[in-house]
Amino acid sequence: MSTRQTVTIRPARIAEVEQVVHMFEWLFAPPGTRPPRWEARRAVQALRRAISSDAAVVLIAECEGRLVGVGTVYDDFESVRFGRRAWVEDLAVDPARRSLGIGKLLLDAAKDWGRARGATRLELESAEARADAHRFYQRETPSWRSECFGWEL
Repeated sequence: MSTRQTVTIRPARIAEVEQVVHMFEWLFAPPGTRPPRWEARRAVQALRRAISSDAAVVLIAECEGRLVGVGTVYDDFESVRFGRRAWVEDLAVDPARRSLGIGKLLLDAAKDWGRARGATRLELESAEARADAHRFYQRETPSWRSECFGWEL
């Protein structure tokens, strides 16, 4: 991507759901893995709900008419200790376009969205194997780090 190409961050549209669901494949490529219960059909429905929801946003990075990044952000909950939290559930950039600032634009847009909704913090989790992603998040100077645990139900 040359410096003359402009990246626009905007909310996804319902008509783009099929395109957007395919962008999740970027998360599954090594070092990522496909979640055991991943079903594209279910993901399409979840994306439709998120795009239509007042409590979520599906952010798209677009460059020259191509979708080059995606981020899902949810108005998560209000913590007794910390206040309102916005949660980045997914953040993915086209592998051919990484390290060009697109992830930062998506993360900044997620922060802006959360702030506008009254959130006092933005959080995400990232699998241990994603060393490149961790270097990116560290460059973005998080206020803190924590370790996350999860259980399949």
